[in-house]
Amino acid sequence: MVSETVSGSSAIARRPEFQQLMNRLEQDNVLIVTKLDRLGRDAIDVSSTVAKLAELGVRVHCLALGGVDLTSAAGRMTGVINHVAQFERDLLIERTHAGLARVKADGSVLGRPRERRSRPCWLPWGAGDSVSELARHYGTSRQTIMRIRDAKAAA
Repeated sequence: MVSETVSGSSAIARRPEFQQLMNRLEQDNVLIVTKLDRLGRDAIDVSSTVAKLAELGVRVHCLALGGVDLTSAAGRMTGVINHVAQFERDLLIERTHAGLARVKADGSVLGRPRERRSRPCWLPWGAGDSVSELARHYGTSRQTIMRIRDAKAAA
C-alpha cells in the first residue's frame, strides 16, 4: 500500500511516491485508486498514466467510479473517464474559489496574520536598544522593528 499527500494537481512526474509504486508494479498486478485525479493532474496526464500501466499489464481500478477497471474494454473509454476526472478537478477548484469568496464576503481576512506594527511604534529608540532585544520584547520579528525604525528615520 502506498499513500501520498502530494496534491493531485501535481503532474505524475513530480510525485515520488507514485513513481516508486510504478517501478514496483508487475504484470497482472491491480492498482486501486480512490479517485481518478490520483492518476494525474488533468485528463491527458490520467490517460497517459493509464496507458503506461496497461502496457505493463497492470489493471487499474478506480473506487470513485464503482471500481471499474480502466484498462478493460469498458474502461478503455478513458476519453470520457478522463473528462470526468478533469470535471472533478474543475469542480474542486470552483468550490475552493466559492468558499474563499464566501469567507471574504463575511469580512474575514485571508492569508498570514499581519504583524502588530502599532505596538512598537512609540517605543523609545535609545542608544542601547538593539533590534533583536526590541523584537523579543514586543513579540515580533527583527524585520518589523527595522521597518518601523526606517520609517521613523524617514519621517
